[in-house]
Amino acid sequence: MSPLLPRVYVGVAALLALIGVGLGAFGAHGLASYFAANPDREPTFATAVQYHLIHALAIFGTAWAVQQWPNRWTRAAGSLFAVGIVLFSGSLYLLSLLQIGLFGAVAPLGGAALLGGWLCLGIAAWRGPRAAG
Repeated sequence: MSPLLPRVYVGVAALLALIGVGLGAFGAHGLASYFAANPDREPTFATAVQYHLIHALAIFGTAWAVQQWPNRWTRAAGSLFAVGIVLFSGSLYLLSLLQIGLFGAVAPLGGAALLGGWLCLGIAAWRGPRAAG
């Protein structure tokens, strides 16, 4: 395992958390009048923020895990969490603001990536460091 990988995960996690907190604040304050006029769209935006932040923290945890269990499963987990945030939360942000159904169709792909990240992290923990590679 590259000694750089945990630092990359922490950096990516911090950047994604920064963006998530910013979007949450923007949704609560900058989009308040928009959501007052379109109340059915606010829960979708809130779900995007929630999953965005939870999985940014998951990437941060993966930075620790990749040092404990340096195998392909931990590396896959970090990547899947990042892809999942972009696809799942990103599509929900766009859906809540633009109401273009295509964005809603992308969300399940992101959800599958998030689920895959958790599965890979679980496998990494189960297999432990003996499964390097």
